[in-house]
Amino acid sequence: MRALLRYFATGPDSIGTASPTEVDREFHYQRRNVIVIITLCYGLAYVCRLALNVVKKPLMDAGVFTPEQLGIIGSTLLYGYALGKFSNGFLADHAHVGRFFAAGLLLSALANFGMGLSELLWLSALLWGLNGWFQGFGAPASVVALAHWYSNHERGRYYGIWSTAHSIGEGLTYLGVAWLIADPPKGLGLHWPWGFWVPALICLAAALLVWRFLPDRPQARGLPSVADWRGDHGAQAQAAASNGVSVLQTQLRIMTMPAIWILALASSSMYVTRYAINSWGNVYLQEIRGFDLFDANFFIFLNTAAGILGCLAYGFASDKLFDARRPPANLLFGLMELLPLFVIFWGPRDPVILAAALVVYGFGLSGILASLGGLFAVDIAPNGWRVRRWDLSASSVTWARACRITSAAS
Repeated sequence: MRALLRYFATGPDSIGTASPTEVDREFHYQRRNVIVIITLCYGLAYVCRLALNVVKKPLMDAGVFTPEQLGIIGSTLLYGYALGKFSNGFLADHAHVGRFFAAGLLLSALANFGMGLSELLWLSALLWGLNGWFQGFGAPASVVALAHWYSNHERGRYYGIWSTAHSIGEGLTYLGVAWLIADPPKGLGLHWPWGFWVPALICLAAALLVWRFLPDRPQARGLPSVADWRGDHGAQAQAAASNGVSVLQTQLRIMTMPAIWILALASSSMYVTRYAINSWGNVYLQEIRGFDLFDANFFIFLNTAAGILGCLAYGFASDKLFDARRPPANLLFGLMELLPLFVIFWGPRDPVILAAALVVYGFGLSGILASLGGLFAVDIAPNGWRVRRWDLSASSVTWARACRITSAAS
């Protein structure tokens, strides 16, 4: 057990001997790896999270589960995911995020393999609830990686890029898995279990990529913190650094911040609308609006495709137009999320109007998701790994080196 814990734990701070040029080169290389890997692989993780949403209608048509039973199974994932994000967020602060994220992807893939074999309500509910817990490894690991490798005044843009993973994963699921179930290649005997097995194979590939390419935090690799490297210390980080507290103390302090709990409440409210569309939107379009399986999922795909632009637009707007202040951007994108819902559920049945409403909804939702899903909390909460009590008598060489690197970067 100790060996396992050591394997997943982040490495200790390492005093590097690299020149400022080598430090710059290493930061640029690793930052590129971080944003590419967490965006790609978190998007691929989504196919294991949303597979049930696509195969709900085939499961009902095959008489495997009733809509009520599918609602029970689906809800276990959401509660498992909520608990997973809460607990795994604490763990990710202490973890080697590449190994931690990879483990979640591997376990999620195994849960999906099991779902393709189960026709028992209790077993499917258990597996899907565990899948929610395992899916809760990805977001905390990705957000911690962003906090370690990107500084305050650039984080909104990079967080926006990472948040496109939500839409990328949803698009892959609603088009790819829907096509697999609705129009399977002849002779392969594909049916609803493959709606779980193919996502599982995709998650296994993503786990290998994360394990290989997502690095530990900069200090564990002999680099200064990204705030020191860029000379970009947020107010919260400076306040925390002046107090010299540990990671655990920082975590406990965050738990007492009212703003964090307000963000959690706002985020949960946003997720009600998000999962109403993600979980039942395609069934609603088939049962109430009369579309077939592929067309219904294509409409949901339009929503997710618009979400890619929404994430990018939110990151740019909040960083550049509002100088890294998130509330004004939250209000703007929140209205774009809310108003189209009235058209989707109570508007005309015209497919063009419905498609337009889903596009605007997806654009606004993904923007607000980027903020309430983690960016805003990262901004206002201190980062424990940036908190250090410098002992000038014992660490004068290290301190001087850090100052030189900071000056060179500035």
